[in-house]
Amino acid sequence: MATNTGFLRALVGGVALGMMALGAPLQVAAEPAAAALTLSEADRTAVFKAAGAVQRKGMWVICVDDPNPGGAVIETVRDLNGDGRPEAVVTEGGTYCYGHSEAGFQLLSQQTNGSWRVIARNSGVPEFLKTHGVGGWPDISVGGPGFCFPVERWNGKTYELNRHEYEGKRCKPPR
Repeated sequence: MATNTGFLRALVGGVALGMMALGAPLQVAAEPAAAALTLSEADRTAVFKAAGAVQRKGMWVICVDDPNPGGAVIETVRDLNGDGRPEAVVTEGGTYCYGHSEAGFQLLSQQTNGSWRVIARNSGVPEFLKTHGVGGWPDISVGGPGFCFPVERWNGKTYELNRHEYEGKRCKPPR
């Protein structure tokens, strides 16, 4: 029996977004070859600060205007581009700042001097694909409502829109 993986991704993405809005952690898809890493408490703090988060009521918050913030979390830490330094994905849920996608993310990379820099940010759920841009950076499919997702590619300076995909095939988003 054939499965419709795009439909399942959208369904699972919707469930994940809904759970995230309720405060449940979101699992960010990543390439299997990228091993999970851990951060020291000092690095965790540095990641949140570099992402623009502030502490409120014992949690880190990026969307400071949200009247009911759920808090930001570091969802995954991996070396995504093979340079030997970790990248961290920080996510936060809620419709106030992230609209119908109910989630936002920031991808941060540790620099050679140990500081952290935001490499990408968007509303939606990131999925790191097997295709790559400059320097081995994986393409990012930004999931959310619908079935035709934007895919961003690293050009050496920023992540930019490269194409739209559904089930690994190019598509045209509805207007």
